[in-house]
Amino acid sequence: MLTGIIRDMARCTAPTRGHHTASGRAACPVHGGSGRYGYGYGSPYSSYTPSYTPSGSSGGGRSNGGGSGSSGRPRWSPAGSSVAYTPDEVRALTPFRVGVEKRVPLPEFRDVFLCHAWDDRRGVAKELHDLLESRGVSVWFSEKDVALGTSLLREIDKGLAKSRVGIVLVTPALLSRLKDEGIADKELSALLARDLLVPIVHDTTYEALRDVSPLLGSRSGLSTKENPLADVAAKLAELIAI
Repeated sequence: MLTGIIRDMARCTAPTRGHHTASGRAACPVHGGSGRYGYGYGSPYSSYTPSYTPSGSSGGGRSNGGGSGSSGRPRWSPAGSSVAYTPDEVRALTPFRVGVEKRVPLPEFRDVFLCHAWDDRRGVAKELHDLLESRGVSVWFSEKDVALGTSLLREIDKGLAKSRVGIVLVTPALLSRLKDEGIADKELSALLARDLLVPIVHDTTYEALRDVSPLLGSRSGLSTKENPLADVAAKLAELIAI
């Protein structure tokens, strides 16, 4: 599934010509006329209006994780919060916040589905899970949510369906798994289709990610290169709080 999506995106004209007008979309060999992309959830290149209050000069360009420029306060960050954002991070996270606000929270929903490589389950993935839950974020995490004797893929399907936002922990181990098209690849395909996906890059780079998955690499997110994992968890907790 992911391979086919990536092949389509290689032909997409959005990065060079844009999809911001009807004529631009119509000229695209992948999306022209149909408005279709990833099970009908819209193009990852679709436009949005960032919403933040800068506290100084704002940086420009797409976020590659940490971003640059002076700090800004996004509208979803509560008064008195000590969490600092760059303007690039606010721009990157604003579309996800809009998606969170549009989803009706249900009692059985988890806040976050954590997609990670199997090799990271007792390391950085467990650390991120614990940091998020310490901030009151409910996390679907395979290490605790898949019981012995149950179908892993079936439990993943249920977890995806009952999670408001997906986060992908992008590590060297995940990049290796994606090349092999394992279970992580199947999770990622479903999350990409929902268009509610925040990449968290750890111990690798967006450049390495784009070499393996151009589609996921086109999504802006957060990086532990500029933010400790605890700060990443704090930003995610504010992002999904309703």
